[in-house]
Amino acid sequence: MAKLQVAIDLLTTEEALALAAKVAPYVDIIELGTPLIKNMGSTVITAMKQAHPDKLIFADLKTADAGELEADIAFKAGADLVTVLGAAGNATIIGAVKAAKAHGKGVVVDTIGYPDRVKRAQEVIGLGVEFVELHAGLDEQWTAGYSIQVLIDEAARAGVPVSVAGGVNLDNVTSVIRAGAKVAVAGAAIYGAEDPAKAAKALREAIDAT
Repeated sequence: MAKLQVAIDLLTTEEALALAAKVAPYVDIIELGTPLIKNMGSTVITAMKQAHPDKLIFADLKTADAGELEADIAFKAGADLVTVLGAAGNATIIGAVKAAKAHGKGVVVDTIGYPDRVKRAQEVIGLGVEFVELHAGLDEQWTAGYSIQVLIDEAARAGVPVSVAGGVNLDNVTSVIRAGAKVAVAGAAIYGAEDPAKAAKALREAIDAT
């Protein structure tokens, strides 16, 4: 069964906890966005795990170096999954995976900014990561002519376990899952909605019906 991940791109622990409380019944993975972690530090990871021990807590570190060290910090704080950039060297990914194994947790490679996301996904899956995130970041999404269809097409031909992040919403989530994504990542479609719980519930139902 495909999973729903909420990406929390808010800036304080208080705001993040308030949003998570509303949407937790409908999501499998709670992602703490990079700006949130940079602003609040690893304490936000601990606070979220304590509030939602039954959910997978995803720390979007976007690690570029010192993979084992940074992953270890997040895992000790309560993270279940951490991200390493696909643009990082294999040694960095391998280091993070080493820390994950020590804690019984997992690593996700984030392909944001990588010129050939599918090629990198196929390269890194053998390093022991849980899955690869085919990710168009906020700046890319705001570029004229951007379409999530690019990520949907990539998911369909990746041939390895992937998630899709980059404008997932109720209009396209069915296509994302049908393309083979094991996780659909929704950010603004949930936290930007007038009723985040209702938005998350609708996404959950769409995924479960696919």
